[in-house]
Amino acid sequence: MKTRFIRLSKPLGLLSVALLMLSIGYGQTKTDSKQEKARNIIFILTDDHRYDYMGFTGKVPWLETPNMDKLASEGAYLENAFVTTSLCSPSRASILTGHYSHSHTIVDNQAPDPGNLTYFPQYLEKAGYQTGFFGKWHMGDHGDEPQPGFTHWESFPGQGVYYNPTLNINGTRVAYKDSTYITDLLTEHAIDWLDKRDEDKPFFMYLSHKAVHAGFKPARRHKGKYKGNRISLPKTYDQTKTGAYRDLKWPQWVANQRVSWHGVDYMYHDNRDIHEMVVDYCETLLGVDESIGSVMHYLKRNGLDESTLVIYMGDNGFSWGEHGLIDKRHFYEESVKVPLLVRCPELFEGGKKPKELVQNIDIGPTILQQAGIKVPDEMPGVSFIPILTGNSKASARKEVFYEYYWEYDFPMTPTVFGMRTTKYKYIKYQGIWDRNELYDLEQDPDEMYNLIGEPDLQETAKKMSAAIYDWLERTNGMNIPLKRTVKYRFGDYKHKGEH
Repeated sequence: MKTRFIRLSKPLGLLSVALLMLSIGYGQTKTDSKQEKARNIIFILTDDHRYDYMGFTGKVPWLETPNMDKLASEGAYLENAFVTTSLCSPSRASILTGHYSHSHTIVDNQAPDPGNLTYFPQYLEKAGYQTGFFGKWHMGDHGDEPQPGFTHWESFPGQGVYYNPTLNINGTRVAYKDSTYITDLLTEHAIDWLDKRDEDKPFFMYLSHKAVHAGFKPARRHKGKYKGNRISLPKTYDQTKTGAYRDLKWPQWVANQRVSWHGVDYMYHDNRDIHEMVVDYCETLLGVDESIGSVMHYLKRNGLDESTLVIYMGDNGFSWGEHGLIDKRHFYEESVKVPLLVRCPELFEGGKKPKELVQNIDIGPTILQQAGIKVPDEMPGVSFIPILTGNSKASARKEVFYEYYWEYDFPMTPTVFGMRTTKYKYIKYQGIWDRNELYDLEQDPDEMYNLIGEPDLQETAKKMSAAIYDWLERTNGMNIPLKRTVKYRFGDYKHKGEH
C-alpha cells in the first residue's frame, strides 16, 4: 500500500487536563445474561504491566490507579491470568490468533508473520462489525502498515516512542509535534472514532498502548508525582548476590543473569537505581489509567456502559527484582501473570475475583463468543465469560502451559517450557546444562525453594514433564521454530561486535 507523509505543526487537541478529570462516575451493576444483538466490545492492551501493580491490590501502597480500581470493583479482577509466552510479539500474536507461539511461529520480536494466520478481528469484520485498531502492533516485525480485520487503523513502527510519534492512519503517515504524548493521542483518536462510528453497526475497538514499556516516560503532568518513593524489595532479591541461591537449588543461569541486560545489577546495561526506575514505571502507568477513565466516561455519556464488554489486559508481566531479575521472558509469576479486568454489567455483577486460571489465548474466543460468532475449532482457547456468570465448571482450566524460545539478541535466558497448576509449577529448560525447577505455589508463593530434587516429588515432576510433551504433541509443537538471524547481538554486552 502506498503511503503519504504529512507533518503537523500542532497535535490534534490532546486530552491533557480533560484526561485528569474523566476519572469517575461511569456505570452501575446489574445482572442480565440475555443478549439480543451482537455486543459492543472494547479491548485495551498495555505493555509489560504486571498483574499486581494496581492501586487496589495494595502491592505498591503509594500507587494510585482509580480507574483500574473502579473497573475491578464494577467488574471482575481475574488474578490468575497468564500469557503463553512472556514477550511482546509472541504474546500479541497469541492474543490475535488464539494460538500458542509454536503454532503461529512468531516466537520472538523479529520472527515474521508466516502469512497464513487469521486474526480474530477478521471474523468480527466479516460479521459486520466496525473494527478499529489504535496503537502498538509490533507482532513479528517492525512495520506499521494496516492489517487484516480492521476497518480503521492507526499504528506506528516497532516499539514506537512516547513523545512526538508518527502514526500510520489508514495508510497515511501523520507526524505529531509539540510534545504530543502517545497515550493521550491514542486515547483521543480512539474516542473520536467511537464518536463518529455508524451507530447501526456493532463495534470492536482494540486500544493497544505503548505504555508501560521500557524506557519509561510518563506524561509531563505526571513526572515527579512519585519522586523519592521506594518499593519493598522482593524476598528473592539478594540470593544470587549472596550465593544463597545454591542451597535453594536455583538454576545457575538465573545467577549469571544478575549482571546483564535483564538483571538488577546492570539493568538495561545501566547503573540506575531500581527504585527510581519503578517510579518511572508507575508514573508512566498513570496515563494508561486516565485513558481507561476517558473511555469509560465516553461509554457512560453515550448510554453504552451497561452493555459494552470492556476488557483490560497486559501483554506480559514484569519482574522488579524477583530472583535478581527485571523485565520478562522467564516463567516466574511476575513475568507470566498479567492484569485482566473485565466489566459488563449486563452480563454479571461487579466485585468478582475469580481464582480460575485463564490465558491470553482465551481473549479471541471470549470476544467471538460475545459477538455471536462460532469460535474456530482450531483455537485451543475458551471463553472466560462463564467464569464470571457463575458457570465456571464449563471452562475452568486445570493448568496453563508456557513456552519461551531462546533469542539471539538476549542469549542470557534459555528456552523454557513450563506447566502451572493451582498448586505446582514445573519449569523445564532446553539446550542448557542446568537444573529444572519445581515449586509448591501454595506453600511457597515467592518461588523461593526449588523442590526439583525432593524424592517424594519426583513422580509429580515426572507427570508434569510428560504433560508438557503431551501438550506440545497435541498442538504440533514438537519442533522448535527457527528463523534466519545474521546480526550482532543487541543485548549481549560480553560479545560486542561479534556475529
